[in-house]
Amino acid sequence: MVEAERAERRVRRWRSVAEKQRIVEQTMEPGASVALVARAHGVNANQVFAWRRAFKSGELAEPVVPTTALLPVTVSAPCEEEIREPAAKQQQATVGAIHIELPGRAMISVERGADLTLVRSILESLRK
Repeated sequence: MVEAERAERRVRRWRSVAEKQRIVEQTMEPGASVALVARAHGVNANQVFAWRRAFKSGELAEPVVPTTALLPVTVSAPCEEEIREPAAKQQQATVGAIHIELPGRAMISVERGADLTLVRSILESLRK
């Protein structure tokens, strides 16, 4: 008999946020019974009550997936100093900068020789 009880044991099922929301919405219909809706979906009624609380507080929502978007890039004209003197061109090879402007958010200038770890952490913080 003990073996029969083990065979009937339920396997924990993972449910998506959309599925949880659907179940919760069914319980909120007029005249709906949480226990009956839960039983129809094979879920414990206490779990459905927890989902209802999370739904009412706004915690039961699809996670926001960050998207990556392409940004327009403009290349500025070369400096006049580069055109005038070849010696200046050699100096420019060791000196350089990148300017990144995120309108309304930030303006970043990265000089040659900047700490790459620091630049990476700054750019990652702007993604949020």
